[in-house]
Amino acid sequence: MSVRYALLAQQPRHGYELRAAFEALVGGRDTWEVKPGQVYATLERLEEAGLIVQIGVEKEGGPEKRIYALTSAGREALREWFYTGIASDHHRDEFFVKWMVGLLVEGADLHRLIQVQCHALYQELHRFTRQRMEADPRTEWAYVLFLDKVVMHLEADPRWLDMVEARLEEVRQQPKPQPEPKPRGRPPKARL
Repeated sequence: MSVRYALLAQQPRHGYELRAAFEALVGGRDTWEVKPGQVYATLERLEEAGLIVQIGVEKEGGPEKRIYALTSAGREALREWFYTGIASDHHRDEFFVKWMVGLLVEGADLHRLIQVQCHALYQELHRFTRQRMEADPRTEWAYVLFLDKVVMHLEADPRWLDMVEARLEEVRQQPKPQPEPKPRGRPPKARL
């Protein structure tokens, strides 16, 4: 959803410019790469929803480039988005799924799995900390704030892994998660 609203917030531009503006806004492709197809599909949906409108076509030496601008409905949707809280996506964590699968698989070395994850987290933490130190807060303040957020999240994950490892034997003693059994066959016919 963020890409949608970031595109809405831009000045009138064509798709390629909107993509470049979004990537500049978030600190580059390494931070958040947007595929051209995603931009054009999003623009199409925004236009169908009446949130943007085509205001012109640019024809500089290549294919036609449609220029889009925000409608009043688009400004209202953007305003609503600004003042609506954003739920985090921390509950969809690939490592957590890997760890839970490790509980089910006979012979999985969960201590090693945790160590490998910690190592990967510390490498990532060092990379983002280095980027943070190299960023110029006088000209890249928004990017610095983003990197601060990333670093703080990365610092929390190893603490969580320490807690998981400390409770590992207790967790192993619990019953393994199982789906609820569903009755098979056709449901009984309703009597009138």
